[in-house]
Amino acid sequence: MALDRKVDALLALRPDIAIVCECAEPERLRLRSRSAWIESEPVWIGRNPHKGLAVFAFNGYAARLADCYHASLRYIAPVHIDGPMACNLLAVWAQNASAGGSRKHQLGPLRRSLSRYRDFLHARPAIVAGDLNSNTIWDKPGWRINHSTKVRILEERFGLVSAYHAVRGEAHGEESEPTLYWRDRTKDGPTYHIDYVFMPTAWVDRVSHLSIGNFETWCGAGLSDHTPVVVEIAS
Repeated sequence: MALDRKVDALLALRPDIAIVCECAEPERLRLRSRSAWIESEPVWIGRNPHKGLAVFAFNGYAARLADCYHASLRYIAPVHIDGPMACNLLAVWAQNASAGGSRKHQLGPLRRSLSRYRDFLHARPAIVAGDLNSNTIWDKPGWRINHSTKVRILEERFGLVSAYHAVRGEAHGEESEPTLYWRDRTKDGPTYHIDYVFMPTAWVDRVSHLSIGNFETWCGAGLSDHTPVVVEIAS
């Protein structure tokens, strides 16, 4: 929230592509921001003009919402990324418990979108990234929304693996670095790893940098209860 007041922290990461959840629509950001930092027209989806899902492009990259976008899959955006390294991006802010009913009987928004956007993800190198709001530690026998199932489908059907887990050699559910400092936003409070960048397996050896934002810079400074997942791919 309030990205216009926090944008310096985002720009300090020098991103080519940035996926931002709980983001105001672009025109509101332009009106509220002190500087013209939006380089090219971003992709934004949502119903609340103060709180949607955005994809920003910088440094010669451009983002465009794909024609196959289905508004019924809320906060899941198929985005064409063009520039030095073109790819298709499925940007995710998973609202896993917002559709009503029992969670164990739901596929969840990401699982539904993987079926709907199958051709989009196979059309060219693909990335699935954002706030998945899930982790293997919450898996339950027989639940259709289990994180482990999504991880398996992404790898087996789309050839995509989590950059963090592949590079660090850590198993899902055993992450040493959290991306969420939940509820009380303290370093010693509840912490979870729920933000991911899934990329082609062939790109793993091309990862030149991977990091998780630290508590002090992001949560301790009052910017967010999440910290960014930063992945750099050598061209």
